[in-house]
Amino acid sequence: MSDRTPPHVRAARAPAPRHARPRTTRSRGVLLVLCALLSVGGGTLAADDRRGPDAARPLAAVSRGAPAPAAPTPSPTPTCTPAPLEARAAATLVVGLPGVVRADEPLAQDVVRLGVGGVFLSESNVRSGAQVAELSAGLRAAAGRPLLVATDEESGRVALMRDVVGAGPSPRRLAQRESPEQVRARAAATGRALAAVGVDLDLAPVLDLDDGPSGGVIGDRSFSADPAVASRYGLAYAAGLADAGVTPTVKHFPGHGRSRVDSHRASDVVTAGLDELTASDLVPFRDAVAAGVPVVMLNHLQYAALDPDLPASLSPRAYALLRGTGFTGVAITDSVGMGAVNLRWDFPEAAVQAVTAGADAVLATDGTQAVRMRDALVDAVRSGRLPEARLSEAAARVTALAGGDPAAVSCVDVELPRQAPAPAPAPTP
Repeated sequence: MSDRTPPHVRAARAPAPRHARPRTTRSRGVLLVLCALLSVGGGTLAADDRRGPDAARPLAAVSRGAPAPAAPTPSPTPTCTPAPLEARAAATLVVGLPGVVRADEPLAQDVVRLGVGGVFLSESNVRSGAQVAELSAGLRAAAGRPLLVATDEESGRVALMRDVVGAGPSPRRLAQRESPEQVRARAAATGRALAAVGVDLDLAPVLDLDDGPSGGVIGDRSFSADPAVASRYGLAYAAGLADAGVTPTVKHFPGHGRSRVDSHRASDVVTAGLDELTASDLVPFRDAVAAGVPVVMLNHLQYAALDPDLPASLSPRAYALLRGTGFTGVAITDSVGMGAVNLRWDFPEAAVQAVTAGADAVLATDGTQAVRMRDALVDAVRSGRLPEARLSEAAARVTALAGGDPAAVSCVDVELPRQAPAPAPAPTP
């Protein structure tokens, strides 16, 4: 497979990840985003949301009875030439490498040469800490550009790097037995272990509300069914990862706790109204946005109040709901290979629908699908189905998250949220 990444992208500077930088400069792209938000009423949504969970009236604008607001899209600089469509399309993909343990294996080489925005490592990629570190370093060297290396380390039963970071209690048990400060310290230790092997993006913590059986779909992966407790402990975990230099991802927006159906196998419809979701399920996510968390994952459930026929990960109304909270970071799908999506749409079609709806990153744990997904995104732009500006915006955000220069890829500058420090623990008397 030929290298489609253009020279000017390979040479792009690789500063620290954007979410870790002070927000001192507002770029032309950010000003355009603000103007677009005001023009579609986004400013009203964000302002009303900051007044608290009772401000549900503006959020109702994204219910299925009203048109979804257009997503704000920065305009390319007229004097700038963006990277080819193929490069921008590939930059939106975060893909798994099933069974790969060395960077010189064919699948690993194929996906990094394609120009994917990131790779996802699971248990099948882990033999030892030293081996994972060598794999991560080799992938980045082959890519020749900033590359996200992601995993899913929640503590408890979903811990894909357990052999690297060690076993830990479930989030539910953490919230029952430890203070938020202790959870933050524990997550920082996890983050340091991940960073030591080259992982810089963790698809955790879970902010879903659930007090059902521990082994349920969410179950003990949830810190609590109480929105305030789930928020406090989830954000402590996120802050600990950030302390160690690992980007956290809060999930599964707009809340998975109401469903007992495993979306790995099938879909489900959440019947709760938008007011009910706003008063409970959405509270931890609004708090996370206010705290500056840079990545939010959307789930594959369908919501009667939003889009009863589409999973949230493919629903323009779900992304409008997320952006209505004031979120300006990276919106990533759960894996589009899961049954709730893949039984209805193949990987290429799911990628097109997700990015068109508002996703910035499309997660697929099967990297063998990356070429087809990239090509489908390119074809969708050329046919007019996917606006080129939407693809450019998505590629810019993922590039910024990886620590690259979004303007060099998309001629669009973006500024990702910067996570605010969690409150320091009170001094011991």
